[in-house]
Amino acid sequence: MMGAAGIAYALVVPPEVKDVATAQNNVYYWADDTQMVATGGSVNRQSLEYAQIPVAMRNAVISAENKSFEDDRGIDPMGIARAFWNMARGGDTQGGSTITQQYVKNSMLTQEQTLSRKVKELFITLKVGENVPKKKVMEGYLNVSYYGRGASGLQAAARAYYNKDATALTPSECAFLATLLKGASYYDPAGAPDVDPVNATAEKNTERAKARWSWILDEEVKDGRMSAAERAGYKEFPEPDAPRKDAKLGGQTGYLVDLATKYFLAHNEEGVTEKELARGGYEIHTTFDKKKVAALEKSITEVYEAEIDEKARPDKDTHVEFGGASVDTATGAIVATYGGQDATKHYTNNADATGAQVGSTFKPFVLAAAMQYGKRNPELGPEQSESERVLVSPKSTYNGDNELRINKYDGTVWQNEEGEEWLQTNDGDKSYGDISLRYAMQESANSPFVQLGMDVGTDKVKQAAIDAGLRDDDYMANSTVPSFSIGTSSPSAIRMAGSYATFATSGQQSEPFSVTEVKHKGEVIYKHETKTKPAFPSIIADNVTDVLKNVVENGTGRPARLPGRDAAGKTGTTDGNKSAWFVGYTPQLSTAVSMFRMDDDEKNKDREFLEMYGTGGETSIHGASFPAQIWHDYMTEAMKGKKVVRFPKAEPYGETVFGGGAVSPTPSPSPTPEESESPEESKSPSPTPSTITPSPSMTSCAPLDWECKNGNQNGGGTTDGNDNGGTTEGSTEGGTDAGTGTTEGGTDTGTTEGTDEGATEGEENGRGGIFGGGG
Repeated sequence: MMGAAGIAYALVVPPEVKDVATAQNNVYYWADDTQMVATGGSVNRQSLEYAQIPVAMRNAVISAENKSFEDDRGIDPMGIARAFWNMARGGDTQGGSTITQQYVKNSMLTQEQTLSRKVKELFITLKVGENVPKKKVMEGYLNVSYYGRGASGLQAAARAYYNKDATALTPSECAFLATLLKGASYYDPAGAPDVDPVNATAEKNTERAKARWSWILDEEVKDGRMSAAERAGYKEFPEPDAPRKDAKLGGQTGYLVDLATKYFLAHNEEGVTEKELARGGYEIHTTFDKKKVAALEKSITEVYEAEIDEKARPDKDTHVEFGGASVDTATGAIVATYGGQDATKHYTNNADATGAQVGSTFKPFVLAAAMQYGKRNPELGPEQSESERVLVSPKSTYNGDNELRINKYDGTVWQNEEGEEWLQTNDGDKSYGDISLRYAMQESANSPFVQLGMDVGTDKVKQAAIDAGLRDDDYMANSTVPSFSIGTSSPSAIRMAGSYATFATSGQQSEPFSVTEVKHKGEVIYKHETKTKPAFPSIIADNVTDVLKNVVENGTGRPARLPGRDAAGKTGTTDGNKSAWFVGYTPQLSTAVSMFRMDDDEKNKDREFLEMYGTGGETSIHGASFPAQIWHDYMTEAMKGKKVVRFPKAEPYGETVFGGGAVSPTPSPSPTPEESESPEESKSPSPTPSTITPSPSMTSCAPLDWECKNGNQNGGGTTDGNDNGGTTEGSTEGGTDAGTGTTEGGTDTGTTEGTDEGATEGEENGRGGIFGGGG
């Protein structure tokens, strides 16, 4: 064995660095396989001579990575022994890496973790350690190492993180850059949540980077590479700049490349790392439709240019942001996104999670949960089986009063830890009385859905949202409080579009994706496989769609109507008017549009979502305003030439229940045989609504409840088929419900051609009770 090792050592010739460490372009393609952009590490690497590398950077790396670097032969025998022992046991093959080994691995070998590669690395490292001066090794190591943000080499890293040359770096900044060598995805304070949504968040990365930065400085003091007095001067973490994009990634291109890159890194089974991808040579084929991306950008730009005027309204129209995403319902392919006005200027991708709450666009998940899991029996314990619950029909009636006191499922008053009750408000402080869930969704009344969520269980609401396609991550709000049901969560536009697509496909959920195929040197190394899974029974999903279709045809979503096509959707506005959404779909395409205000300067650590009262010249911004307009304009263009497809018919489902204090109507006495109508009499026309005298047992219809059977509204008032502003003869102005709002027999089954021009006024969430967080 010793002889064989000696021969191997004698024969090994270290590969030339220039042959394997020179970065190439990565080429990104549109869905039609035409080229989108070519980008790669070659434009972000500039080699430095040893003399140009700050002494502080060399010291930081040696103290952090390899304290014996200046004296060893390039290997750590004990580290190698540990690595081989781990490999022999089938464990992790990493370990035992000195700076020389890392230099060899990064510049001369692949990144695969195999025994053969490790053996080859050992012999090459011994050869390099024997024949290459330490200065050259250090120079090479820092020039080829990957620091994240597409930066290979120290000079590129200095520019990427601090926008300065490496020679101008401070010892504190050098210590931070040294932390990145341990893994940029986990130490860049900007975070990499799409690489690892749990562990690579900006918050966790920042905490991790600060701890290691401080540790490296302390180690330098221990090693005699920095004085204690100098160390004492570095108390503040050297915050790096926000990530920047190069010019060819301007407009929407940078956002699309970023989404595709992160998706591939998170899903490829070949183990391709960010470092390897940055070396280039990859062909990445995306799902993005060039025409749809342009159409979405155009629809938002036109609204922005026409309605947003920072000069005229500097205190109302500054920092206005839009986000959007469009997903193919059948496959989950992301066909278009809008991340902001320019990826080289606005670095946060607004199609991804921004922290903007989704408001009432969350209500369909409450309805789906009520149909899927059922209303709990108030006389039993909180955990109940399916047989103990009552599956809820959209025809069910709930109390729609403003400032409704919210109860637990068992009828006792809900209170927080301070003993405070929850009084749920509706937008505009409207009280609707007892209304069907279908009508409550149409008008976006909050109190019925907050109480319904409590009756079903907010844990079940959360599960329904996850089943539809949302993630249980940092953007999912606290599900133990009543406001959870009206959208205090802040998922991305991509996730919202994907989750609504689950309703469009009769309950079949597909994960949104942005990459179809990746090739390296002509070989396919990744290919997406569309996998769908059942999230809801089709009868539940189709009923949710039917209710959301009614929202578009007769309710707050009317500005989004697509003539000649079926469309379903929901508006959303949040507490304090700090964000507004419209999420909707046709059978083929699901799209989410968000709007919010936030300072674009990420260096401002105190920035927060700003109110939109007065923005765009509007009293307040609702989902029915600019977001719905953008959705309509984009979908009109995106659906051109597409086959007209209708939604499946919603079959009756569940039981008509009464909740939130809603009163079940007392049934009228059955007629005696003498009073019964003959078959002929039953065919005769019924009296007109104006001639009917309501009996005490009959409930009055809610405004715009076209399917109401008793022919009576507010004491006998008639409708003319067009309730301008939502009013009827004898009803209160603004579409409030003067009666109980239930329909005969609990029915509320469909829509008609009647219009409701005033339904979008004051359409949305109220103040969300004592804790804020409206619906």
